[in-house]
Amino acid sequence: MNKMDLVNQVAEKTGLKKSQAELAVNSVFSAIEEALSAGEKVQVIGFGTFETRKRSARSGRNPQTGETISIPESVVPAFKPGNKLKEVIR
Repeated sequence: MNKMDLVNQVAEKTGLKKSQAELAVNSVFSAIEEALSAGEKVQVIGFGTFETRKRSARSGRNPQTGETISIPESVVPAFKPGNKLKEVIR
């Protein structure tokens, strides 16, 4: 499923026009992005939690040369599924 498939399903299930459904889907994604960039968690009960995690600095290898390189610390987005979502998938 891609974003347009999601928009189509939202439009179908809510009775909204596709343009309105696309605006709604984009608004949800935008709100999640803004919260994560501010360092906040986004918790949707029954679905899951979006959060950021700090990845520590580490060393790695350049696959072409085999040279050891230093990979700096970074912050990455993460998703932890909720219990209801886990049950639906089983």
